[in-house]
Amino acid sequence: MPSLPLSSTLMMGSGTPVALSWSTVTAVELEDCDCGNDKLPADPEIVRDLLLHLDAYKSTGPDGIHPRVLRELADVIARPLSIIFQWSWESGEVPVDWKLANIVPIFKKGKKEDPGNYRPVSLTSVPGKIMEKIMLGVIKKHLKDNAVIGHSQHGFVRGRACLTNLVSFYARVTHLVDQGKPVDVIFLDFSKAFDTASHSILLDKMSSIQFDKNIVQWGQFFLNNLDVGLEGVVSRFADDTKLGGAVDSVKGGEALQRDLDRLENWAIANRMRFNKGRCWILHLGRGNPGYTYRLGNETLETSHAERDLGVLVDSKLNMSQQRAQAARKANHILGCIKHVIASRSREVIVPLYTALVQPHLKYCAQFWAPQYTKDIKLLESVQRRATKMVKGLEGKTYEERLKSLGVFSLEKRRLRGDLTVAYNFLMRGSEGAGADLLPVVTSDRTGGNGMKLQWGRFRLDIRKRFFIEKVVGQWNRLPREVVTALSLTEFKKRLDNALSHML
Repeated sequence: MPSLPLSSTLMMGSGTPVALSWSTVTAVELEDCDCGNDKLPADPEIVRDLLLHLDAYKSTGPDGIHPRVLRELADVIARPLSIIFQWSWESGEVPVDWKLANIVPIFKKGKKEDPGNYRPVSLTSVPGKIMEKIMLGVIKKHLKDNAVIGHSQHGFVRGRACLTNLVSFYARVTHLVDQGKPVDVIFLDFSKAFDTASHSILLDKMSSIQFDKNIVQWGQFFLNNLDVGLEGVVSRFADDTKLGGAVDSVKGGEALQRDLDRLENWAIANRMRFNKGRCWILHLGRGNPGYTYRLGNETLETSHAERDLGVLVDSKLNMSQQRAQAARKANHILGCIKHVIASRSREVIVPLYTALVQPHLKYCAQFWAPQYTKDIKLLESVQRRATKMVKGLEGKTYEERLKSLGVFSLEKRRLRGDLTVAYNFLMRGSEGAGADLLPVVTSDRTGGNGMKLQWGRFRLDIRKRFFIEKVVGQWNRLPREVVTALSLTEFKKRLDNALSHML
């Protein structure tokens, strides 16, 4: 994916490091770098490392300098580039070539003849994007050290992701529904949020949170107080925002309406607007009164199922539509591979399955994982079909094919994913995003692995089968040496060994 311009690196409390094509390790090193306000962490070694991690297959910018050329000449151009970067930082001036961009329209959804259904993506100068990467590290460090980004924002913050957004938000929603309270969730869509931000407001907000003058002078970013004063539960991933609350009384519906009024006023004050035709209400829970809500002067429509960060959430919260859709998409792609690719060797089929099919079966699977036998078999049938395509394994059982290919069953992969996510919540806190969702038993007489999770109380299956409840038993059965691992890498290594004996 081409990189976004620097002005969209921080929007509503978030940056966009995923749009760049450098390694995560380098990004983490830049964020942790201890640099003074008058010094940019752009010494030749850092610049050289960034150049060496460029993706040689990415497109060039308007300057015509190909990433592969820059990568091959990393040893030669690292020092001159570091001098240019430091000069740009200190002077606040940006080379003209870095301000130019080739705009490519990327289709989102809807009617292809409607220009509004395309997202403009900027192909900018690669050296300029390297400077953005360095600046991003400085900015993220400032935001982290000063706790600027709130816990409701899950976009582009280390330790937070789509999964933490979904789990932490719907943990509260399912808890309310389990208590017998109906809940309304309102999905909000900003209209071209990354393209319409006011530059003057951007710079004013940067100054208000005490950014260094060099950053204010050089960059164009956007931070906000979007969720200040809201009464309901709000969760965001970049500009994707959802608002929820219990509506077991008229006061609950009135509170959500007041929140919508505050959000509309915030958008007007910040010269932004909601795409109200794409804002929806999802009524959840038994006995839901089905209140209507307005955003500005427009009444919002009700939906029986809504896509939330790529996951189809329905009004019953049983995720059956998401599971059926995931299996359907995966089978469709697998069918394309079967008809287009002539080779049946494992060297061809396994990488294609892993890259093109498997992501549909594991994306945020901890949130929508199947609980019933029929759904488990439905998803597993996709991998069964894929392993049968490999030449030489036709007459073997499914378990034999998995062992021969060195592949986990999807059920075992989901279990491994559940426990890995639990480890991240417990040991790393996911940067404050839902760190309290998995309480540890504090008694000295817990026995077992010494870090047992506390069992929750629930009435309904939607809560019983929700990730933070079902993972408790899985975690508590792990050996002590697994749960006490000091790093995620070591945890995964010990976990794989433990699972090989358990399953």
